[in-house]
Amino acid sequence: MGRDKIDDSDAFITEVCWHYYVNGMTQAEIARQMNVTRLRVNQAIQRAKSQGMVKVQIESPFLPRIEQQQKLVSTYGLKQALIAPADREHYDYNAPAGAALASFLSQKLESPDWQRIGVSWGITLQSAIGNMARQDHPGIEIISMFGGTMRGATFNAFGIASGLAERLGASYSLLIAPNFLSQGVDRDSFLAQDQFRQHFAKFEQLDAAILTCSDVSPLSYLVSEGFPPDVRPQDLIAAGAVGDVVGRFLDQDGNEVDNPLVTRCIGISLDTLLTVPDRILVAAGHHKVGIIRAVLRRGIANTLITDDVTAELILQEA
Repeated sequence: MGRDKIDDSDAFITEVCWHYYVNGMTQAEIARQMNVTRLRVNQAIQRAKSQGMVKVQIESPFLPRIEQQQKLVSTYGLKQALIAPADREHYDYNAPAGAALASFLSQKLESPDWQRIGVSWGITLQSAIGNMARQDHPGIEIISMFGGTMRGATFNAFGIASGLAERLGASYSLLIAPNFLSQGVDRDSFLAQDQFRQHFAKFEQLDAAILTCSDVSPLSYLVSEGFPPDVRPQDLIAAGAVGDVVGRFLDQDGNEVDNPLVTRCIGISLDTLLTVPDRILVAAGHHKVGIIRAVLRRGIANTLITDDVTAELILQEA
């Protein structure tokens, strides 16, 4: 119980509050996971309230796991890494990473650096939106970077772009298109329409891109619901794919694999994405470690937001 006597740091208090308010853990569970007494946990929560750290969300520049964050930055040449503490007993890989992204965005948008923000889609981004307080940024435009599925409702491309814009008090621009074209449809002809040419031109002007990634398994909503009927996940795996980012399937080194979806994907290209100044990957989960490492190796993302369970696995395999 060595932490009990002297650990009053903001990082310690933030971790306690994160587990309590974000992960929904009891004080006893937090005490057991952090190897401190329940009294110490209660004192940290009360201190956070008295100092104004806890309102609707946890307001602190600190997320714990500083050493892990520094290792990820140095290993993969990142600008920044943010690691949220997960509830290891009841592991949910979407909630902590989503809450961390919400905190990151709220702080980042206090400065006027970002005016055009590209977004991917997925449950983690939906979780982030649910953790954000309503703000007022009429000068910001949210731009969807990848087509959507007919199902998936609030966490598909359309729901994420409009939902984030609503929370930020911003405008939005939707890519009203499927994620992959049906077999035989000419991509160049499809994208020659004015609405798509105008939307794709916005990709060249993005200040930031918020990305998610998926593996090639039934756990991926894109795999289970977004694939054309003539494309099989096992064929992508045989080609070396470990997962995708904005519908681009990558091998373990981050190179795009040769597959039937390359010429049918409707979204931002990797070459264009690499020109965006700030590229934030938010992803967590055991099954995503391979694709996260591929994205980082290629330099597709320069900021990583994840949880401590995933960070440990990434660093072990690195």
